[in-house]
Amino acid sequence: MTLPTPLRDMPSEANAPAACASAEDQSSPSSRRALVEIAARVGAASMLSLFAYGAIRQWLAAPQRITLLLLVVSAFVTIGLSLFSRIPAKRDWRPLAFICSMGGTYYFLAVRLSPGSQLVPEDVGAVLQLLGIFWQLFAKASLRRSFGILPANRGVVSRGAYRFVRHPMYLGYFMTDMGFLLVNFGLQNLLVYSCQFALQVVRIVREEQLLSHDDGYRSYKTRVRFRVIPGLF
Repeated sequence: MTLPTPLRDMPSEANAPAACASAEDQSSPSSRRALVEIAARVGAASMLSLFAYGAIRQWLAAPQRITLLLLVVSAFVTIGLSLFSRIPAKRDWRPLAFICSMGGTYYFLAVRLSPGSQLVPEDVGAVLQLLGIFWQLFAKASLRRSFGILPANRGVVSRGAYRFVRHPMYLGYFMTDMGFLLVNFGLQNLLVYSCQFALQVVRIVREEQLLSHDDGYRSYKTRVRFRVIPGLF
């Protein structure tokens, strides 16, 4: 003889709305995160395209300005590849981190693209930029898809360029920026790059604060002592 199902085990219509609400609550943050990611990446692509259009127009008018063309290439390496990065498990959305990340990434929108004073020959600046771009690519290849704009924990990476310093990509940024600044020097560009360098330092510190919650990263810091420049910082 089959016993009737106890009432407590039977589905209750009264509990159904609560279950649905719980499922919606769980899916809602994921949906919001996805929308934020899409909006951020569309915005990044739009700003990059706007900058590239203006810079390439100036370069076409003066093709000898190789540093201007390489500035565009560097921007695509920095931002273009971040459009395909992996969505992180944890991201720092606090205002200071956000401001430093946005300012340190989109600073090129404030750069004066017209010719300035040449402190070094164009070729010297271009070589420095190329070294910076290749180093950025090496660092990004070491990270694979674990990179982005905002500070985030995308997993600890200690291979490739990360065997030498903890933030090798910033070294690439610095070399590329200095290559352009030395060839296109002026008050506006000096102020822009000075602010950008300061923001990058704050950005590095914020990233390390976020990553230091990870036991693996704390162990990595004991093995790789310097952040960006071996022996200095």
